[in-house]
Amino acid sequence: MNDNLSWLKGSIPPLITPFRDGAVDFKTYARLIERQIEGGSHGILVNGTTSEPSTLTTDERNELVALAVKTAKGRIPVVAATGSQSLAETLVLSQFAEKAGADAQLVVTPYYIKPPQRGLENYFVEVLSRLKTPGMVYHIPGRTAVSMDVATFASIKAKCPNLVGVKHASNDLAFVTDLLTTLGRDFRVFVGLEELCFPMMAIGAVGVMNAVGNLDPKRVGQMHDAVEAGDLAWARELHFALFEISKAIFFDTNPIPLKYMMKKIGLIERNEHRLPMVAASEALERRLDEVLRKTGLE
Repeated sequence: MNDNLSWLKGSIPPLITPFRDGAVDFKTYARLIERQIEGGSHGILVNGTTSEPSTLTTDERNELVALAVKTAKGRIPVVAATGSQSLAETLVLSQFAEKAGADAQLVVTPYYIKPPQRGLENYFVEVLSRLKTPGMVYHIPGRTAVSMDVATFASIKAKCPNLVGVKHASNDLAFVTDLLTTLGRDFRVFVGLEELCFPMMAIGAVGVMNAVGNLDPKRVGQMHDAVEAGDLAWARELHFALFEISKAIFFDTNPIPLKYMMKKIGLIERNEHRLPMVAASEALERRLDEVLRKTGLE
């Protein structure tokens, strides 16, 4: 693995998965990738939470990774989210992504079963030891009901040098400081909560994996660039400019509001989901229409 990870930073939006009549709309997905490149995103995340991966088959997840690599053509990094509840499935997804050419992998903590810290350590060592590409932990306690201790990260890192970072989707800023103090300032922390992108980058996160980047890749990318350049005043202004949209993402379960807003502004034709996810209600649509008007995205 190349120790120079300077490319692994910035705005790496978790792309939605467009559906058409129940099937994945791969043509639209490729178009959305081109829009991210044109909009100045620093990379793309395939099969993140925003992609509704639990409603996709393993083959569909693999196809999306292969398509992303083929479409990006090395112009921006492709990060593949390859975690699952099952170790066997995680290995299938991770090994496919590596062979397909994904630049890095994001592996979620196994959800629902609530493993102990020693189980999490063994799990990630098992996955990462089989990979040559950089790996990151997707730490999202609110979705998985699993939280990893800083000491567990340190134990995994000691055994697997290719553990290079984390997507931290929690409002625990002290955890980020503790991680960077323990593992070093070059550990790649990505922000996973839209409303905390600016403050978490201000204390050392190298970038964001922000669903709002699906809507407004330019300004999300600019916020990272401003923090990196030390222009915190400009970054703060962008934080406030994006705040209403960031809140709106969670008016209902992500990506229900996001897909409706993307349809409303013409980025996708349908805000279609697979059960148990459902499209926005009429009442939610009205709330989101108002947000789009207020923020000038309509």
